[in-house]
This record gives sequence, structure tokens and C-alpha cells, in this order.
Amino acid sequence: MPKNKGKGGKNRRRGKNENENMKRELILKDDGQSYAQVTRILGSGYIEAFCFDNTGGKKRICHIRGKLRKKVWINQGDVILVGLRDYQDDKADVLMKYLSDEARELKRIRVDMNLGVAVGILFSYAQPVSMEG
Repeated sequence: MPKNKGKGGKNRRRGKNENENMKRELILKDDGQSYAQVTRILGSGYIEAFCFDNTGGKKRICHIRGKLRKKVWINQGDVILVGLRDYQDDKADVLMKYLSDEARELKRIRVDMNLGVAVGILFSYAQPVSMEG
């Protein structure tokens, strides 16, 4: 039999999806949602995140929904938007992941006063800073 020298399939003809420079609209939280930072990856589509909400900050186990799985990679230290559950206070669902420049923008407009975001550095859990100045 002859050796298999072909390049195989049509996959090699496909181009890469290059959309790194796309600027998307900054989505702010609504009622029943909270900003959070990933503290631990638990596996099987679950993460542990520190939520910045009116409870003064709380760690919750968050489920990565199917729309984000295998498409949006969530790592430790990432800023995410979670949907809080009415019936389970210690659990939440990941709605979206903020890019690093979006996280900086959230800090700049001071959406949540407990947000002390710096990319690669965990949030600070300090007292709120006044908007004056």
C-alpha cells in the first residue's frame, strides 16, 4: 500500500477567526446579578467566586452555563458577571466573563465601590472610596 502523504481534509483551508480588536458594549449588572472574581476552578463546569454584592462580599459556587462552556475560558482571577439564585444563596450562575480592559473600565466608572480591580491582581476587599475628587 502507498504511504499516506496527503494533508487531509478541508480543515487546512479554513481561516482563523480573528476578532481580537472587536470592541463590545460594556454590560452592567441588573437586579439579581452581581460582579464576582474567580477564586478557584472546581471542575465539571463549576467555579468558586467571590461575589461583590450588598452582603459585603461572599464566596459562592458558580455554575458555568452551557453557552459559555468550551467557548469562553474562565481562569482564576477573572472578573465575571453572575446571576444570583433566589432559592439558593450560596450558589450562582456565570452569565458572562469581562475582558481585562472591560474590568478596568468597571473600576474607572466605579460601578461597585468594593471593586478594586487590577488585571492579574485579586480584588481588594477594602472600604468604599468616595466618588469626590
